[in-house]
Amino acid sequence: MTRIASLLASVFTVLLPLSFASAAMPEAATALFDAKTVAARDSALSTLEAAAPKDPASAYAAGAGEFFTALEVLASGLHRHGFESPQSFMLPLMQLPVPSNPNPAPLTYEEFRAILVAFRDRLEKSATTLGSVPADADIGMIIDLTHVGIDLNEDGTIAPDESMAAIMAALSRGGISQGDAAPALTFRFDRADGYWLQGYAEFLMAQADFWLAHDFRSTFDGSFHMLFPRAKLPLQDILVPPPSEMGSSIFSSEWRIADFISMVHLINWPVVEPERRKAARRELLEMIRLSREDWKAIRAETDNDREWLPGPQQKGENPLTGLEVGEEQVQAWLATLTMAEDLLEGRVLLPHFRITGKGINMKRFFDEPRPFDLVLSITGPGIAPYLESGKILTSEDFDQIQREFSGGGFLTFALWFN
Repeated sequence: MTRIASLLASVFTVLLPLSFASAAMPEAATALFDAKTVAARDSALSTLEAAAPKDPASAYAAGAGEFFTALEVLASGLHRHGFESPQSFMLPLMQLPVPSNPNPAPLTYEEFRAILVAFRDRLEKSATTLGSVPADADIGMIIDLTHVGIDLNEDGTIAPDESMAAIMAALSRGGISQGDAAPALTFRFDRADGYWLQGYAEFLMAQADFWLAHDFRSTFDGSFHMLFPRAKLPLQDILVPPPSEMGSSIFSSEWRIADFISMVHLINWPVVEPERRKAARRELLEMIRLSREDWKAIRAETDNDREWLPGPQQKGENPLTGLEVGEEQVQAWLATLTMAEDLLEGRVLLPHFRITGKGINMKRFFDEPRPFDLVLSITGPGIAPYLESGKILTSEDFDQIQREFSGGGFLTFALWFN
């Protein structure tokens, strides 16, 4: 597995709850994560949700199941309308291995927003449920990634090629193959990993809320046929070539290159729900808080049993990422969290490459929302209203942190660490 493939597999794995098997687990949890149909899975999840207020193990499993179904809401919504994943490292979160749909339903801007809203609201439910698990709860769940999946194609079943292990293998290969065996990956998830999963829910909520804060209809109408080429979008008949001329990679044909450029140019979004942009900042701050709680719990652990995210005292590399964690990297990550928090609180300003003496107040960027123009933000005019004098983050500040992650690269560790 190449480094890029490993990175993508890591991203998708941390976004997907897994199969739980433990003697301490409620029967409904085993039924939830071993379910072969959506109906059986949803029935078990309802049982866990009912027991969650009085049983930490049920709450932990229910919160993971809710996260799991949030991703299914997104993936199945994409499949319904014939989503075609651009196989490009430039769009890593758009590499979901959604199966092809020969008869996609038409898609409107309002329907796409509804998919994002349902995804975001389900994530919020997951975060709330996981947050109800007491900090001192004794959680230990043996996770087999071949035993759980999501219904990618909306047929009501959870097939072997829809398992988490199969999905990760598909990410490394660039597509789902029916005949290939899924790799064996087993972890033991504990209370610390609950903070970690909850933090990822907040991270994804922030992304969804940022999109939903704006009217991005122009981007949808002008470029989303690149992602949904047969969903009857406004420019499909004019700009989408016949199926025989389509490439599988975003950069494999001229029409996809042109539409990608259009997408960037069309990110000029008026604000329509300002409270969502403010919420995105709060969700990112909550993610930072949860990451600190995660590392506090990890460093207090005394076992060393199939750790997903091991502390320095738990030697051994993660079988998925191939990385080990040392004390220097933990300290550097905690410094990264402080740096990010300072930026989001406006205590430190974000530099801009063409502006000296002033920086961008990111707290005001979220809390005083103005239309978001990606190109003008990069070139300068779009961020002018948020420029202030004060302490500005320097490249030396970040370089010092990055040096501690040289073995695997800062981005790989950041996606893994959360």
